[in-house]
Amino acid sequence: MTALSWNDAPAPALRRRFNGWSVATAVLALLIVLPLATVMGFAAAPQTEIWGHLASTVLGRYVLNSLGLMVGVGLGTLVVGTGTAWLVTMCRFPGRRVLEWALLLPLAMPAYVVAYTYAGVLDYAGPVQGAIRALFGFTSARDYWFPHFRSLGGAVAVLTAVLYPYVYLLARTAFLGQCACVLEASRTLGQSPWQGFSRVALPLARPALAVGVALALMEVLGDFGAVQHLAVDTFTTGLTRVWLGMGDAPAAAQLAVALLGFIGLLVALERLSRRRQRFHHATNRYRTLSGYRLSPLRGLLAMLACALPVLLGFVLPAGILGAWAVETAPQMVDGRFWLAAGNSLAVAGIAAAAATLVAVILAYGLRLRPNRMVRATVRLAGIGYAVPGPVIALGVMLAFTAIDGWVDGAMTAAFGISTGLLLSGTAFAVIFAYVVRFLALSLGTVESGLIRVKPHMDDAARSLGHGPGSMLRRVHAPIIKGSVLTAALLVFVDVMKELPATLMLRPFGFDTLAVRAYQLASDERLRDCAPAALAIVLVGLVPVLVLSAGIARARPGQGR
Repeated sequence: MTALSWNDAPAPALRRRFNGWSVATAVLALLIVLPLATVMGFAAAPQTEIWGHLASTVLGRYVLNSLGLMVGVGLGTLVVGTGTAWLVTMCRFPGRRVLEWALLLPLAMPAYVVAYTYAGVLDYAGPVQGAIRALFGFTSARDYWFPHFRSLGGAVAVLTAVLYPYVYLLARTAFLGQCACVLEASRTLGQSPWQGFSRVALPLARPALAVGVALALMEVLGDFGAVQHLAVDTFTTGLTRVWLGMGDAPAAAQLAVALLGFIGLLVALERLSRRRQRFHHATNRYRTLSGYRLSPLRGLLAMLACALPVLLGFVLPAGILGAWAVETAPQMVDGRFWLAAGNSLAVAGIAAAAATLVAVILAYGLRLRPNRMVRATVRLAGIGYAVPGPVIALGVMLAFTAIDGWVDGAMTAAFGISTGLLLSGTAFAVIFAYVVRFLALSLGTVESGLIRVKPHMDDAARSLGHGPGSMLRRVHAPIIKGSVLTAALLVFVDVMKELPATLMLRPFGFDTLAVRAYQLASDERLRDCAPAALAIVLVGLVPVLVLSAGIARARPGQGR
């Protein structure tokens, strides 16, 4: 046996724990968490007069409306998402194959776009109430009763119609993954289909349902466009109003922390609801689910129950937008439209590339050095998706303003040169906020791709003399290429739909399709906003179609 040379000796412990990838992971994580830390710092400042005014006037309304939205949308998405997922998975009725993927279509509709379309149709000046007045000879709103759409109830209906696919997606995946033997055993014990659903399938799917509802409620708490248009005051609308209208950073930060408190409460309740309960399958053997064949009448009812969410959440809004777009496109598809479209594509493309690159570095660093520090920093970097967009935008603005002030002061003192605003109010600030907000999407997708690369491939590459960079480029990159492209696509589409962060951080005169649609809708030019809104919806259809194609293959042991 030959003696080990110096180069063959084990590396020191410090070198084994910290290498270039570990340092890059830690630095990127600190940059990602910077906006949130800045908000916390400003929130610790003494309370201002504006905060006292908010606490005595509108803060209670913010709390009640936010709670009302959470309860209403939580129940609505749970019932609609779980019920439709069970019907298309376990029941056999006409149209089931189409409805399996059609139920995901509302994911392509931003909530504020649905709010614009229904407000334009159901308001007093809209065609529905106009037809009622013409049909019955009414002359004013006092002559008849019609539900007030711009209200808390209207916001709950809109957000439920758009967000139920979060629960549907996870519930259907959970139902597809359940063992047929367990369900058939319940039948042999005399359980009816309803009892098998409520006593067997539902408890097994409970963790997935809890996660789906939690995701939907996080979107509810972060929504700005829909609740603002429907005149429902929440923490997001108040935060935006205080920052953009009053310019009070501490008061805005304190509202942001209160909103984060709601997010923390939501996560805690989700964890508490499960406690120590665990649900496991009794076997790893899977075969095709036989399902329940419904009678013609029940099959018709099941088809209508599954088609109604698709109709309200996608078909009607998309049809209304299409009709309006045909009417107003000759006037509205002008130079400003194409400039906004170009801005949207540019920032979405850059943000998607940046978020995916950061995700690859973080996920690969975690693969190389899965120690406690790296794990903590990677998980910390992925927290942005749970933080509402207005909070991240506020943190980015406050952090960049502080950095600009420090750089300007240092340059003025040293060289007598004022640098002005280098980061604040630039497109870079907008893109940075996007990366912080949507990094979790790309990180989770890239991690799922790297998990499929077996560890012995790394050992083989090292034995051939490849270092971490060369191994990533020559071994891992070709294998995870699909996951990387999927991650970039998901971030791209979400950036195209993002409204509050863009509205708060964009440079002067920098409009995206989302901002243009919001501005026109705020001026009650609902028909004029249709071309921009429809363009956003068409882009959002791409990942929905990819999801619908992949979900059918989610069942273990499935032939396809």
